[in-house]
Amino acid sequence: MLLHGTVIADSATVIDDGALVVEGDRIEAVGDRSELLEQYPDHERRTYDLLMPGLVGGHIHSVQSLGRGLGDDTALLEWLFDYVLPMEASLDADQMRIAAELGYLELIESGVTTCVDHLSVAHADQAFEAAIEMGIRGRIGKVLMDKDSPTGLLEETDRGLAESERLIEAYHGAADGRIRYAVTPRFAVSCTEECLRGARRLADAYDGVRIHTHASENREEVAAVEAETGMRNIHWLDEVGLTGEDVVLAHCIWTDESERELLAETGTHVTYCPSSNMKLASGAAPIVDYLERGINVAIGNDGAPSNNTMDPFTEMRHGCFLQKVDALDEQVLPTDVVFELATINGARAAGFEGVGKLKPGWKADVIGLTTDVTRATPLHDERSHLVYSAHGDDVEFTMVDGEVLMEDGEVAVVDAERVRRRANAVDLDLESERTRDHSHS
Repeated sequence: MLLHGTVIADSATVIDDGALVVEGDRIEAVGDRSELLEQYPDHERRTYDLLMPGLVGGHIHSVQSLGRGLGDDTALLEWLFDYVLPMEASLDADQMRIAAELGYLELIESGVTTCVDHLSVAHADQAFEAAIEMGIRGRIGKVLMDKDSPTGLLEETDRGLAESERLIEAYHGAADGRIRYAVTPRFAVSCTEECLRGARRLADAYDGVRIHTHASENREEVAAVEAETGMRNIHWLDEVGLTGEDVVLAHCIWTDESERELLAETGTHVTYCPSSNMKLASGAAPIVDYLERGINVAIGNDGAPSNNTMDPFTEMRHGCFLQKVDALDEQVLPTDVVFELATINGARAAGFEGVGKLKPGWKADVIGLTTDVTRATPLHDERSHLVYSAHGDDVEFTMVDGEVLMEDGEVAVVDAERVRRRANAVDLDLESERTRDHSHS
């Protein structure tokens, strides 16, 4: 297939009248449109206004998609324990499959081709199967929670680790390596030391398995960990083995100097979730400081209840603005840098090589956008437009591993209308349960 339009190959390379050629699951060539049309005259052709690397959701919760709008305008721990976790706990296997499909559908529609996905405690198989079937690239993991957790999510330590190992053996490397596993403790507050150390042992036992957890998102969380362990959160995670180049920590807002040094020294990845951090009033993560220290920073949406959208373009826009406001400096986190957070940096955090740029020999993870919108008029700078003006619904084409997941705005891998209809039906069932539980309380 030959795709042509304005090609944004990476943060520094824009080819105005460009094209790229896809052979199998790889990009064969990137360059001038006329030259490639002449060189590959028999290839099927597609035209989009802008072509760019698929975006990477560096921290998402696909199965929280059914909780969009729950517990709005409440504090993090109240929001989590009173609204979101009970919703997760209430889902049976079929409902979890629908939740995962809904989450991945929104990602595909919005131009996310790779995600680092923090599932729930039960029915993780459903999300893995949905990801395989729908074609998204994912670093995915079942959640571990073995203390201070709501009914339905609390799990015995050994059972949770054993279930994680079963899932690793079943799904790590599935779909020709498109699906990979991350051992996923929820966060230090809901995991015992035994669980956290077990997560490290499990990750070490399997080549290419990573660790993905939350860290230092909220001041109450930091205080709770310090009260229990006598350590700051990042130091505690380091103590139990949850730092390193195979670890992705979501948020990392409330860190001190020594913790930042530790993140840099260990090569731990950080995912910045600006919309969630603003909505939950968690704070502004010190992203500019992290980048100056050489810490790899990705960007993510978090879950639908804390956002309330999975649009990666909104995340780039908010990510820039929040850093500028926090620093009172309009020049921090410019568009080329945030573009890297959402592409190549996210791919590094997720542990996928050959992902995050449009480059010969790299994976054919490509999205195409329209600029036939008022927001794109006039269009002086493509990268500025993508970060500050574009929306996920501008995406018309999504390809992963050379497979077309969406074309001309129509999702090809699942019946989108059916997914939304089933999700609404599940929500009605869950709402009835919430009403009944409230009346009995």
